[in-house]
Amino acid sequence: MHLNMLARMKPSKLYSNKPDIFVPIEFTPELNVVLAEIRLPENRNRDTHNLGKTTLGRLLDFCFLAGRDSKFFLFKHLDRFRNFVFFLEIELAQGSYVTVRRGVEEASKIAFKKHAARHRDYTSLPDREWDHVDLPFDRAKELLDSLLDWRSLKPWHYRKGLGYFLRSQSDFGDVFQLGKFANKHADWKPFLAHILGFNAAIIASHYEKAEALEDKQSKVATVRQEMGGDFEDASKIDGILQLKRQEVDKKQQLLDAFDFRAQDKADTKQVVDQIDERIATLNAQRYSLMQNRKKVIASLEEDQILFDPEDARAMFEEAGVLFSGQVKKDFEQLIAFNKAITEERYGYLVEERSEIEAELKTINSELNALGKRRSEMLSFLSATDSFAKYKRLSGELVTLRADIETLERQREFIHRLQQLRTEIRTLSEEKIHLQSEIEADVEARSADKDSLFSSIRLYFNEIVEEVIGRKALLSVGVNQQGHLEFGAELLDEAGNATSADRGHTYKKLLCIAFDLAVLRAHLEDQFPRFAYHDGVFESLDDRKKENLLAVIRRYTALGIQSIITLIDSDMPKISTTDPLFTSDEIILLLHDEGESGRLFKMRSW
Repeated sequence: MHLNMLARMKPSKLYSNKPDIFVPIEFTPELNVVLAEIRLPENRNRDTHNLGKTTLGRLLDFCFLAGRDSKFFLFKHLDRFRNFVFFLEIELAQGSYVTVRRGVEEASKIAFKKHAARHRDYTSLPDREWDHVDLPFDRAKELLDSLLDWRSLKPWHYRKGLGYFLRSQSDFGDVFQLGKFANKHADWKPFLAHILGFNAAIIASHYEKAEALEDKQSKVATVRQEMGGDFEDASKIDGILQLKRQEVDKKQQLLDAFDFRAQDKADTKQVVDQIDERIATLNAQRYSLMQNRKKVIASLEEDQILFDPEDARAMFEEAGVLFSGQVKKDFEQLIAFNKAITEERYGYLVEERSEIEAELKTINSELNALGKRRSEMLSFLSATDSFAKYKRLSGELVTLRADIETLERQREFIHRLQQLRTEIRTLSEEKIHLQSEIEADVEARSADKDSLFSSIRLYFNEIVEEVIGRKALLSVGVNQQGHLEFGAELLDEAGNATSADRGHTYKKLLCIAFDLAVLRAHLEDQFPRFAYHDGVFESLDDRKKENLLAVIRRYTALGIQSIITLIDSDMPKISTTDPLFTSDEIILLLHDEGESGRLFKMRSW
């Protein structure tokens, strides 16, 4: 492997225009340790110490041209940082460097300077000596993208995958989905598939088809709502349109000829054959209903009990028969029973009377309308004023044309629905075809021991097994919707997945192992060469910390720059007298004895 392929694409120096507050940090090409010492006993049991070890990663991201976020500490506390200007020196290909200048107050105006020597100080360099000054933010990102030349990320921008190599605390919750990837899976899964060696183009296309399909289905719902119903038989609408247009033509011919004889004849036939017949039918129904109502009312009036127990007792006494209390009681129970039956029957009769009266009301209403219509038609037939007939026919013609316009609009809706459904069928077929391609690609690359994914999977397991003595599995599958599902899990002795990876400790380890495995697999590509991991040893026991440090050192020897942060209490307790880190490896030493021990030599915010 060529050395010039390894010595590039790494942060080299981070400094500011206020070195007395923010001391310059010079990175080495290999291991870089940010160590925070907790010297005050009262701070040893605290979870956070606000010394700045986590803040360093955020600053690097800021200088790699992260977008402006009001919650970001530089902007959240603008009163303190307004006058700060930061400089990030980055090692490029073949030993050249570029320095990025970005201020806080004018964070969208970026300057660039290319140079040959490392660890330069350009805080006092006049603007005329910079290669590019005050570039707009988007143009600056494009320029940095071309300077970094991480072409193995293409067609994605350099910032797309930067989160995997600048892991903040919020990015250790999931191996694959970074904190900034909280949006749709279509925005990050194709990219992740790409760096794992899968065919990202078909995955991106599949998401596009799924989105287009969802859009078409939404439009179908909109069209159906605009139609105002489910009337979707185009043939039926065409038939109705044909009949109405024919009727329009006939009436128009009558109007044009001013001859109403044909219309008179048609109206006469309608009066005789339809309206009179309907009136006769309704009158018969009304008569029948009125008779039924009369019977129901009579039944309601007869609802009374004529039998009186006291009268019966007197009658029995006159006849010399003793009417005992028990007999009287039986009579009263009989009366109560008859009364209950009568009340129930009364309810049914009231309900039946209401139904009859409602039906009579409907029939009377229709009879009144038919009578009015019949009167109008007879008036039309006997009218001598041709202008009145002309006006009526004109009104009917207007109504017919309005009906035709409504039907034509509905026909357009149906035509649009048919088009959308055709497009939906096409998209569905294309989506299914792409899903088959995705499944075949995943299966082929997963089975190929020489594929990029197989290499990453082996490196991933190798790292985890070396640290904790357990095998780990990196997997990629395709769900029922055709989307990729990424998995990273620990295995037990039998090779079965366990729930141990769900804990924060091992989840962080899996994230670190994944990042390093991806970097190693891409060593021969135009790809980033560094990884920043905050709190790298947290919650691991001493032996596992030593193992992880050994892995990190081995990977830095391969050419991968590692920037790690830790608190001194997280350092493993080793038996040897040799220091865990050399003085060259500790690039930043923080402590809790006043402002001088913080990343920014000022009071905390």
